[in-house]
Amino acid sequence: MSATTEARTFTVALIGNPNTGKSTLFTGLVGVRQHVGNYPGVTVEKKTGRMQFAGRQFELIDLPGLYSMAPRSRDEMVAVDLLLGRRDDVAPVDAVLCIVDASNLQRNLYLVSQVLELGLPTVLAVNMLDVAENHGIRIDLKLLEQRLGMPVVAVQANRRVGLGRLKTALAAALTASAGGKKHDETPLPEAFEAEVTALEAELAAVSAADGAPPLPRCLVRRLLLDVNGYLQRTLLQEAQDYWTPRLEAARAHLATAGCPVPEVETFARYDWAHDVLEGAVVEPHRYKVTGTDRIDRVLTHGFWGMLVFAVVMLVVFQAVFVGARPVMQWIQDTTAAAGGWVEAHMADGALRSLLVGGVVGGAGAVLAFLPQILVLFACLAVLEDCGCMARSAYLMDRVMVRVGLSGKSFIPLLSSFACAVPGIMATRVIENERDRLTTILVAPLLTCSARLPIYALLIAALIPSQSYLGGLLNLQGLTLAALYLLGIVAAVICATVFKRTILRGQTPTFVMELPSYKWPSPRTVIFRMAERGWVFVRCAGTLILCVSILVWAALYYPHDPQATHQQQQRESYLGQAGRVIEPAVRPLGWDWRIGCAVLASLPAREIVVATMGVMYHLDDDDAAGSPPGDARWAEKLRHVTWDGSQRPVFNVPVALSIMVFFALCAQCAATLAVIRRETNSWRWPAFTFAYMTMLAYFGAMITYQVGTWLSGYSVSG
Repeated sequence: MSATTEARTFTVALIGNPNTGKSTLFTGLVGVRQHVGNYPGVTVEKKTGRMQFAGRQFELIDLPGLYSMAPRSRDEMVAVDLLLGRRDDVAPVDAVLCIVDASNLQRNLYLVSQVLELGLPTVLAVNMLDVAENHGIRIDLKLLEQRLGMPVVAVQANRRVGLGRLKTALAAALTASAGGKKHDETPLPEAFEAEVTALEAELAAVSAADGAPPLPRCLVRRLLLDVNGYLQRTLLQEAQDYWTPRLEAARAHLATAGCPVPEVETFARYDWAHDVLEGAVVEPHRYKVTGTDRIDRVLTHGFWGMLVFAVVMLVVFQAVFVGARPVMQWIQDTTAAAGGWVEAHMADGALRSLLVGGVVGGAGAVLAFLPQILVLFACLAVLEDCGCMARSAYLMDRVMVRVGLSGKSFIPLLSSFACAVPGIMATRVIENERDRLTTILVAPLLTCSARLPIYALLIAALIPSQSYLGGLLNLQGLTLAALYLLGIVAAVICATVFKRTILRGQTPTFVMELPSYKWPSPRTVIFRMAERGWVFVRCAGTLILCVSILVWAALYYPHDPQATHQQQQRESYLGQAGRVIEPAVRPLGWDWRIGCAVLASLPAREIVVATMGVMYHLDDDDAAGSPPGDARWAEKLRHVTWDGSQRPVFNVPVALSIMVFFALCAQCAATLAVIRRETNSWRWPAFTFAYMTMLAYFGAMITYQVGTWLSGYSVSG
C-alpha cells in the first residue's frame, strides 16, 4: 500500500435504526475526539469523530437514526445525500458501518438492504447479542456473513466488547474495496427495475441538458417509491408540473404489473431479509417472559405507567432544582467575589463598571444556570439509555394526540422545562414538518429555569406564606405550581389552535420500538451531559453575555458624573425608554422602572432580577451581596413607592401580573435565534415573539385588573 493511502483520512458513515446502540458505539470508537455541529445550510445535527487504527486515520460520521432510506424529513435527506456523496461540505464516504439489534434482525436488515445498494464497502456490527440470548435467540454469525457477502462482527457497545475486532474488519473492508464485490444488487422485482431504468434515462437526459450530474440509480428508485412527494419536492423543485404526472403514470403501470408502490418495496425487502436469516437465526417456538416484559406490564399501563412517570419526573425536577443549588450558589458566590475583587483593584469609571456589571455579571448569569442544565440532561440521558424515555413517549402519545401532535413531541417539550434552546433543537427527530413547527412554537411557553429567579424573588417578597391542610400545602408553593401549570395549559391551547388553523394537518401515526431495558453506560451519560452543556454555553451563554454588556451600556450612558444614582437611571437610554412605554404598562400595574427591567430582559429573562435590583437600589446597604429572594431584598421591595407619592409599587396583583407576563412572554433572544436557525426563516421567530408578547401582555393585564378588583387595591398611579 502506498504512503499516500496510509496518510489519507478515510470517511466512515455509521448508520442504524434508533435504539440499536449506534450513539454508544460511536462514542466507544472515537471517545472524546468528537465534534457536534450542524450541516451547512440545514439544521440537522452533525456528529463526527476521529480514531486511529492500523496506521490509518478514520473520520466517523454518526448519522441520524433511520428505519429506512426513504427520506421523509431533513435529517433523513442529509443521510441519503451524504451516503451518495452529494454534499460538498463532507468528504465522500469510503465505507459504511451498519449497526443492528441482534434481537430484531429481520426488521434491521430492511435498512441494511438499502445500504447495500449504494455499492460501498460495508461492515455489519451485530449489537446486543446478550439481549438476543436472553430471548432464546441463537445466531450463526459465520453463515450470516457468508450470505450477506460482507464482514459481520459481534459487539456489545455499552461494555466496549468487540470494538477491536470491528476496527480490524473495517480496515480490511477498505483494503479489499478496490477489487472486492460490489453490493449493489437489489431485492426489488424485475418489473420495478425496468421502470427505474426508463425513468433513469429520462432524468439523465434532462440533467445532461442542464449540465448537471445524473441522479444515482438508487436515488431514482427512491424517487419512484416516494409517494408522499418529499423527495420529489426536494430534487425536482422547478419541474413539478412535468414530473408529477410522469411519476404517477409510472406507479400506475407498476400497480397494473402487480408491483404496487410503495408496498412492493416492503414485501421485497422483508422477503429478502427472511431468506438471508433462514437457518442463520434460530428463534424459540415460544419467547420466554423476560424482565423487560414484566416491567412493561407496569410502565406501559395506562394508569400505573402514568403514575410511575409522574413520580420519576418529580424526582428529576427535584434533582434539577434542589441538587444543582449548591453548585449554583458556589458559582454566584464566586462571581460576586470576582466582581468585588475588580471593584477593589480598579479606579471608579466606565471600564470598572463594564467589567463588574457587564462581563463578570453576564458570565455569572450564564454559568449560574449551567448546573441545572447538566443535571437535567444527565437525568434524561440515564432515562434514555436505560429504555425508560421510550416508554414515556409511548405513554404521552395518548395525551399529545388530543392536541394534534404525537409522542415524538413529548421529549423536546420535556427538555424545554430546563431550557427551550435544547428543547427546540430536539425537535429534529419529528418527521412531520407541521408537527415539528408546532412543537417549536409552543416549547418557549413551558417554564424554563430562567424564569425561576423572577418567581423566587416576587413570591418570597409579596405572596403571603399561608399554610393549608396542617402545613402540607402553602400558598407560596401553590403559586409556583400554578405558574408551571399556566405554561403547560397555554402550550396545550396554542398547540391545539395552531394545529387547527395555520398548521392544519392530520395527526401522524406514532410508531415506536420499545428497546429492552439495560443499565445505562456511565461513559455515554457523561458524554451526552457534557455535549448538551457545551451547546447551552455556546448558543445561549454567549448571547446572554453580550446582552448583559448591552444592558450595562444602556443604563450607564449618557453618563453624568455629577448626577445622583436615581437621576442617572432616569436619564440613561434605558430609563428614557422605560418612561416612554410607561403609559402602555400602567394597565398592568407597572411603573417606568418595571418597564425598564422588562425592556432590559427582552434578550434574556434572567436579566430582569439584576436590572430590578439596580433600578430599585435593592443591592444597596445591608442587602448588598444577598441573593435575589433574600429577606432583605423582599423587605426593600415592599417599601418601593411610585415617583412623587407614597403608594407602594408592589403588591400581590402587581407581583402576579409580572409573573404571568414572564410565564407567557418570549423574553429570550437565544430561543428566538434557535427558532430562526431551526426553521431557516425569520418569519417564525417573529411570529413567536409577536403571539407570545400579546398573550403575555393581555394575560398580565387581566391578572392585575381582576386581582385589583378582588383585593381592593388602588389601580390609579
